[in-house]
Amino acid sequence: MDRWYLCKDFFVFLQAHDFDWVTKAKRNTSLYRKVTEAGRRERYVPVSPRQLIREAYKRLAAGSDLSAIAMEGIYMKLPYETHGRKGQFVTKQRLVPIAVVAAMRLREDTNAATEGAGDEDAATYKGAYLILSNRHDAPLEALTVYGKRWRIEVFFRTAKQELGFEQCHSTSEAHQLAHLEMVFAAETLLAYALWQVNKEKTSDESCTHGEMVSGLFHTRCQVRSRNHKGSERIYIDFDTEALRFSSLISAYWPRNLGMTWWPVYSSIDSHHYRLIS
Repeated sequence: MDRWYLCKDFFVFLQAHDFDWVTKAKRNTSLYRKVTEAGRRERYVPVSPRQLIREAYKRLAAGSDLSAIAMEGIYMKLPYETHGRKGQFVTKQRLVPIAVVAAMRLREDTNAATEGAGDEDAATYKGAYLILSNRHDAPLEALTVYGKRWRIEVFFRTAKQELGFEQCHSTSEAHQLAHLEMVFAAETLLAYALWQVNKEKTSDESCTHGEMVSGLFHTRCQVRSRNHKGSERIYIDFDTEALRFSSLISAYWPRNLGMTWWPVYSSIDSHHYRLIS
């Protein structure tokens, strides 16, 4: 998730529902290091994200192919509810181990620079930053998952700019969920269509995401009815760029498409009709 959602109550909610989380540390994220000294009890010393990045930076910068280092013994305070002395629920904090990975030179870095994304609030040091996750048993896997976050950012950008993601004006929760599902379905279709149309073309000939939206979804739809040889018919015309998408239409357009009135009889033999397609 984006660092703006670094909320400990949300982390607890996710883990309670069997989800894992991974995010980027902010500059003011409170972390603790477990320190064990001879003859003394274990204690937890506060440590800042920037301090951890600086400690790992020399090893990160030393190897040209090395892009991440997992750091052990780091903890974070997370809230939990328990019973107080009078039986009421009270919220307390406890230290739990987390995965901490200092990272740099990931694919996301290049993409973010290209898109002009700002990261002013994140903890950074000379281009390196800190990835946090509850999966302290698999820190590098958590980093791999975080690397996929940029694709989500790109999807939300295109969904807002080209698919009307923010243009649902209904206050009904059911309508809003239906709108989101339609946007996701449209993007799924677009992703496959984009691959189908571009797989044999060069970069200069290929279609962009915006051109695909304009060609496939910004269509002229006209509904008209008229009599044909004494019977009434309904005509629906779709105007799309047939030449560009001919291979896609040929591969996936149904061979037969019809609409008819199908009789349905109830238990009291009254005649009903249902429209099927």
